[in-house]
Amino acid sequence: MELFHNLLYGFGVALSLQNLLYCFVGCLLGTLIGVLPGIGPMATVAMLMPLTFTIPPVAALIMLAGIYYGAMYGGSTTSILVNLPGETASVVTCIDGYQMARQGRAGPALAIAAIGSFFAGTVCTLIIAMFGPPIAEIAFEFRAPEYFSLMLMGLITAAVLAHGDMSKSLAMVVLGLLLGVVGTDLNSGVQRFSFNILELSDGISFVTVAVGVFAMGEIISNLGEKEERVIFTAKVTHLFPSKDDMKKSIAPIVRGTVLGAFFGVLPGTGPAIASFSSYMLEKKIAKDPSQFGHGAIQGVAGPEAANNADAQCKFIPMLTLGIPASGTMALMLGALIVQGITPGPQVMVKNPDLFWGLIASMWIGNLMLLVLNLPLVGMWVYLLKVPYRMLFPAIMVFSSIGIYSVNNSSVELFLAALFGALGFVWLKLKCPAAPMLLGFVLGPILEENLRRALLLSRGDPSVFFTRPISLGFMIVTAVILLLMALPAVRKRKSKISD
Repeated sequence: MELFHNLLYGFGVALSLQNLLYCFVGCLLGTLIGVLPGIGPMATVAMLMPLTFTIPPVAALIMLAGIYYGAMYGGSTTSILVNLPGETASVVTCIDGYQMARQGRAGPALAIAAIGSFFAGTVCTLIIAMFGPPIAEIAFEFRAPEYFSLMLMGLITAAVLAHGDMSKSLAMVVLGLLLGVVGTDLNSGVQRFSFNILELSDGISFVTVAVGVFAMGEIISNLGEKEERVIFTAKVTHLFPSKDDMKKSIAPIVRGTVLGAFFGVLPGTGPAIASFSSYMLEKKIAKDPSQFGHGAIQGVAGPEAANNADAQCKFIPMLTLGIPASGTMALMLGALIVQGITPGPQVMVKNPDLFWGLIASMWIGNLMLLVLNLPLVGMWVYLLKVPYRMLFPAIMVFSSIGIYSVNNSSVELFLAALFGALGFVWLKLKCPAAPMLLGFVLGPILEENLRRALLLSRGDPSVFFTRPISLGFMIVTAVILLLMALPAVRKRKSKISD
């Protein structure tokens, strides 16, 4: 009954005219970003971050959330029509979605993608509403040692599960932690790593790092890519899938939702992992696996449900524990901190309008996206023809204005350009930037809880191992590192023995 009252309260917040408008803007921008290849939700959230500082926290988070899960919807459009994923999570959709379009079945493919996304988003929003409060209740038992251990586990897990080399991911986490401590130490008043630059005495701006690495870095990288895009079908007809299509899609959608929800709460796992796992599962249990790769609708339904379920369940650790499970969630966590809201279990008590309003807005947003993605598919196809040479300069100008408007500082523009160049270099070296951002956001909080825990224990580090919950997190962290290090050790031993 309490859940029902909380949801009613949330819908009262989300259905206000202002929040409805920002929800629609977020969903529209998210779909647009998903449709246009080369611009991801992380870059968009980073670019729009400065704009959210002038609007209420609830409206800001509703809009940013709409951009995030809206991009998951829009990414399927280019995958099916152009064989070019608008999002990394939509890579798998290209395999069978584009083949369906070649067979004249682009309409059913787009419809099933939208229906699967809507179902997964709706179910996972209910999961957040049901399991968010109990997790927050447990988190109320946390003290400084537990928070430190939890954040350490989150950072290590994010580095280990990130795409690419684990050692590079761990190095990026450490770099993020170092960037996070730049500025004046609040306890001693001593400046750290500021190099006597006055503008760095307050630390490096979160917006500067985010926009530089994820917006400018992505643009610099995409300038070297070919712009050729051949739209296979300019007009999409027969949107409604047949009874046979629905029959084949229902079970994959349900399985994809479950898989996506599971991967969604794990730090460091992107929607691409969930969608790929769903595709492999559907192919393995199919009666005729040979159909996959040649237009099997199950290969569209399962992955699309999985990546949307993953995207929505990423909000669970961020809202309840203050731990971002992905780079985009780290950006949203940063937005909360800038708005003066302390992330963690206190959000539900101190800012119930934010917590329940955001959950209710997800239902409304999913409904808006269903309308945006099916009847307006012709408009999205037309937008695919916009050349990048016109799009990228506009994004650079918009990003620069946003960075400058935060503190009216030209130094931050130079820093953003520096981080843009670094983002491009990291991309070429295959060093994932998301773990760096997680380290940057969590670094100051991690340090604060470490100091507080050692202060309370009078400098005794065993406090992290004598408290049961903290010890549990430490053991999980050690096991994760051990499991990931064992294959490398075995490989090294086999080389030595040879």
